[in-house]
Amino acid sequence: MQRTDGLSAPSDAAAAPVSKALPRARLTWAAPGLWAMLMIHVGALLALLPAARPTPAILWSALGSFTVRNFCVSAGFHRYFSHRAFRTHRVVQFLFAFIGGMAVMRSALWWAAQHRLHHRYADREGDPHGTLRGFWWAHCLWFIDAANQETRLEELRDFARYPELRWLERNEFVPIAVFVAACAALGGFAGWVWAANVSTVLLCHATFALNSVSHRFGPRRYATRDRSTNLLSIALLTFGEGWHNNHHRWPGRARLGEGWREVDLSWLGIRALARLGLVWGVRR
Repeated sequence: MQRTDGLSAPSDAAAAPVSKALPRARLTWAAPGLWAMLMIHVGALLALLPAARPTPAILWSALGSFTVRNFCVSAGFHRYFSHRAFRTHRVVQFLFAFIGGMAVMRSALWWAAQHRLHHRYADREGDPHGTLRGFWWAHCLWFIDAANQETRLEELRDFARYPELRWLERNEFVPIAVFVAACAALGGFAGWVWAANVSTVLLCHATFALNSVSHRFGPRRYATRDRSTNLLSIALLTFGEGWHNNHHRWPGRARLGEGWREVDLSWLGIRALARLGLVWGVRR
């Protein structure tokens, strides 16, 4: 398998000027992710119908889809594509991008570019989902703001050079379509409702809570220049991402939890992949 040793990610500690007035937000119905988000929320509400009553097998499949995609967003989109916290083979890189793309949070390149901007301007003007505009902006409204729709490839020159990642960026609905079709084919209507919709809604809001809840509530170990906090509840839901204040202090590390008490499931997964020789150069 081809290795993907590339350029380093931009410095997360770059300084940014503070502005007194924020640019006007422009929410748009043309946001690519908006319609997918609306569809999964409507689909999740169908869980109330008797026809969608899940079997134990369907509930396990929903948990499995949540777990695998959660890991690919946490370890892949975040720690790998955004921060280059480890290196991997090109095939594994593609799988991170493809499976993470099934989480309905757009492509790996778009996600990582937004996240690098978040670290550069955390909780200040320029942060795509900064808390200056309020809780709901940081949680989800930023996702449909016109200014945040373009994939900022200049932020990702290290990954934009891979044609397969650019293809996924241009065709971000392909992984979603494959995932939804597989859930419906294997689990029928109830499988589609629970594995493709309910689990995705839970995954999206758990991830979005990192931008809102984890920048407003909870304790802070480090006096970072942003408002990031550490929350066990969010860490459990997001496989370790809830140790957010730790992460903003040490953004390039693959391990977010500090010590055994700070559960970091993605870190355990990365360690397992390293033992299998699928990742290396892990930054601790």
